[in-house]
Amino acid sequence: MKLFLMEIPMKRFSMSLLAALNLSVIAMGALTAPSVGAEITSDVAPPPVRFERFLPRDGYVWAPGYWEWKGRSYHWVSGSYLSERPGAHWVADRWEQVGDHWQHVGGHWERPQPVVTTASK
Repeated sequence: MKLFLMEIPMKRFSMSLLAALNLSVIAMGALTAPSVGAEITSDVAPPPVRFERFLPRDGYVWAPGYWEWKGRSYHWVSGSYLSERPGAHWVADRWEQVGDHWQHVGGHWERPQPVVTTASK
């Protein structure tokens, strides 16, 4: 009888743990899926970029705000601090005109390309 009573809490714990792990995997997929291969375009030019004040912070870079297209209109996304990445710099979100359309280029980290020099004789 004592063994049977211990099995019930263990089964509940196992099922709860399994459910929590499944939810975390689903949540991670939902957070990363839209950014893969997504291209955002608009027929409407974005408004002028807003000026944002910020203070330099050690260990962080400032990612300026940008206009996000919501299907019918633009919505301002405020800038934020990002943790520095040694050897890389932040390229801010921007809109580029391509023909009659505007295409969003997402912000991203870039590493400088190595400079190749040839020896002169």
